Amino acid sequence: MAWTEKDIPDLSGRTAVVTGANGGLGFQTALALAGEGAHVVVAARESAKTTAAAARIAERYPAASLEVVPLDLGDLSVVRAAAEKVLAGHEAVDILVNNAGVMAMPQRETVDGFEMQFGINHLGHWALTAHLMPALLAAPVARVVTVTSTARHRARRLDPADPRMRRNYGAWSSYARSKMANLHFALGLQQQFERAGVAVSSLAAHPGLTNTDLQARSVREGGAGWVGEFFEVMTARSGMTPFEGARPQLRAATDPGARGGGLYAPRYGSHGPAVRRPILRRFDLQKQIDTLWHVSQRETGIRLFRLPH
Repeated sequence: MAWTEKDIPDLSGRTAVVTGANGGLGFQTALALAGEGAHVVVAARESAKTTAAAARIAERYPAASLEVVPLDLGDLSVVRAAAEKVLAGHEAVDILVNNAGVMAMPQRETVDGFEMQFGINHLGHWALTAHLMPALLAAPVARVVTVTSTARHRARRLDPADPRMRRNYGAWSSYARSKMANLHFALGLQQQFERAGVAVSSLAAHPGLTNTDLQARSVREGGAGWVGEFFEVMTARSGMTPFEGARPQLRAATDPGARGGGLYAPRYGSHGPAVRRPILRRFDLQKQIDTLWHVSQRETGIRLFRLPH
């Protein structure tokens, strides 16, 4: 039988942090985790929308344990403050879902001067994961799930000499590159955990073609062009609902049988039940992971994970 949110085990006593949890896939992820007893940190940027999202979860599950933490992945100082707030209230974090993201934006920079899509989709999550690492390592068994996209298949390799894409910027090529970074981040992080011999796993997930505000926002922002308009119409007509699209990341986060380094996605690529999918490996995959690590540490000044001596 197909895996659904009904297969999520009891999560009582667990703490989960979900980025972008005020709408779309993030909201559905937070809702499902809270429904199974987890204490859920609803981490997102727009405070009014985030508070409203938490209220909707509490309305559905009156006994839900929820916490709202302001998070702007485009500002590393805010990322640090958000992590510090989580660490102050929780010795351990059992689940971290790096879900939030933007798509096909016009050429812009984050507060710290990073190209916006790479900065928000990858570097912001890099910093958040690094800051929360003590709590992840303190959990009996923890998981980090990072959300990627099939757009990664169209990505150019990360150029260490121009990570901010000040040459040859393209809204869609930048998005594809950030989503490839998400996959390489998930795989590289699992390598780090395995080398350290710690009880934390890193997995990747992608939602397929899911009708969220992501498509509409890309059109509103003006960077997506006719491709964005096409995808907005197509997802509205044939995309899965956010309820369905959240299943791959929920399975990656909670299925007792899921293993680190795995990728969960719809069975048929853009639609279908959440299953483990093969990772199409390029001959230079390790080189690309190593490049991402080097660039991410250099750009943020944050070392993600220190191996124990």
